[in-house]
Amino acid sequence: MRKLSAFAGMAALLAVSGVNGPANAADICTGYGPQTPRDISQQDGTNARLFSLAPASDKLNLCNIHTHTNAEHKGPGFSVFAGGGDYGGYKCNNSGALSAAELAEPAGGSGAFGHVKPGDTIEVHWVFSSCAVAPGPGLGSCLSEACANPELRVEAQAFLVVNDPNAIDFTTLSYDGHMANGLHQPKALPTGTGNPVVFAGSTTGPSYTEAKCSPLQVTWSVRPNCARVDINSLNRWAEAGNVFKEKKSHGVRQLVTAPELLSKIK
Repeated sequence: MRKLSAFAGMAALLAVSGVNGPANAADICTGYGPQTPRDISQQDGTNARLFSLAPASDKLNLCNIHTHTNAEHKGPGFSVFAGGGDYGGYKCNNSGALSAAELAEPAGGSGAFGHVKPGDTIEVHWVFSSCAVAPGPGLGSCLSEACANPELRVEAQAFLVVNDPNAIDFTTLSYDGHMANGLHQPKALPTGTGNPVVFAGSTTGPSYTEAKCSPLQVTWSVRPNCARVDINSLNRWAEAGNVFKEKKSHGVRQLVTAPELLSKIK
């Protein structure tokens, strides 16, 4: 088997897919930096491996946008447990109070964006890198041969997915080649959902558990309340052939609760 280069190995560690599994207390991984996702309402954490937080997102290059079903984090506005497994996580608090029209599936349930339907919660991650890279598919797009150890920042927002043209149009939060001050940037980031909770953590996705930690250092900025997003706009985003080649929502890493795996939120 061909050996992975240092760059390729790092890119592999940034994968968002894999197999979820619970960890016993005795199986908690040790020697790693703080992990993600977490309950952002809880500030305590005893992980002693510190790193400097990444610059603000407008000082970095957008490198990837992807979604998870359900929310990986737990927050004040998304605290309804959706179960374990690859598509567990947390739901928006008002997800059970939608009308029949809001829950109607467009295109007979065969829309272009998979693993999501009205009534679901998704957590969207806008990933930013200190590398001089252009946005692309997978989190491997956040680094390069010349920049294999970037500062990474993720802006995160939980959305309640509804069939409602008056809800947020996801394409207004996408990329589409947008530049600002010479940097790749999303056209906009969500507002009106509370001050983001900022903390040190790691990459996520179902390939990691409390027994199998991510070695990557990531600055997180997680908004505490849900917004509503129109399912039709997610389908349009997929149909348009976005540069990230995202056509479905990814699975989740189950909540990290062991204090020794969490940073202290200041």
